Amino acid sequence: MLLLAFVAILLLLIDSYTRWLQPARYWLAEVTTPIYWLTNLPTRMGEMGDESMVGRIALEEENEHLRTELLVLKGRMQRMAELAAENVRLRNLLNATELLQDSVLVSELIGVSPDPTRHTILVNRGEDNGVFVGQPLLDADGLMGQVVEVYSSSSKVLLISDSSHALPVQILRNGVRSIAEGQGDFKQLTLRHVSPTADIKVGDQLVSSGLGDRYPVGYPVGVVTSVNMVSGSVYLKVLLEPSARIDRSRHLLLLFSTVEDLGVGDDARE
Repeated sequence: MLLLAFVAILLLLIDSYTRWLQPARYWLAEVTTPIYWLTNLPTRMGEMGDESMVGRIALEEENEHLRTELLVLKGRMQRMAELAAENVRLRNLLNATELLQDSVLVSELIGVSPDPTRHTILVNRGEDNGVFVGQPLLDADGLMGQVVEVYSSSSKVLLISDSSHALPVQILRNGVRSIAEGQGDFKQLTLRHVSPTADIKVGDQLVSSGLGDRYPVGYPVGVVTSVNMVSGSVYLKVLLEPSARIDRSRHLLLLFSTVEDLGVGDDARE
C-alpha cells in the first residue's frame, strides 16, 4: 500500500511539473470515454422514455384539440352556408316587393302539415297582424296559396299544389283563360278542361286572372311543361310547373290588395 501510495504521488508530481505523461492521459481518456457512456446509459434511456411518453401525450392532446377545433369550424361553416343562402332568399324577396304595387306583409313559415295528402303550412302572422281568411300568399317567384284559417299570431295556408285547390289563370302570351288545379304534387299543377283548339303550348307563362275575387290579377302561377292529347278524352292534358318554390320557400309575403285592407299600422307593411 505504501508502495502504491508512493507511486501515485510520484505520478502526480511528474504530471504536474512535466509533460511526460501527456500521451498516457490522452490514451486513458480514449479508453474511459466508452465506460462513461455505458455507465450513463440507464439514465439516458430513462430520460428518453420520459420524453417519448410526454411527447406522445402532448401529441394526443394536441390532436384532440385540433379535432375539436376542426369540428367547431365545420359547424360554423355550415351555419355560414345557411346564412349565405338565407341572405340570397331575403334579397330575392326584397327584389320581389319592389315590383309589387299591392301592400304586403313579410311572414315566415313555421310549420308544415304532417299529413302527406294535405298541402298546408303555418305562417307566423295572424289576426293580430290583420291577416284574414282568403288572403293570398306568395314567395319571391310566384303565388303559393291562400289563408284558410286565422289564429291570433299565426295562420294556416292552403297551397296551390293541394288536390282540393283551384284558381283562375290566364296565359300571359295571349290572355286565354283556364283553371289551374293542384294534384298533391309540389312540382306539378294541371289545367282543367282545356280544349284541343286552345292556343297553348309548352313554355307558356300562366298568371292569375283576377277572376273569383280571390287572387289579384297578374301574379305568376306556373309554366306549361307538357301539352298532350289523352286517348278517349275530349280535352287536352296540360301540366304546369309552379313558379313558386312551394316546398322550399321559407320567407313569404301575405298580400293586401289595398293599404286599407291591412288594418294595422305602417310598421307592419313592407
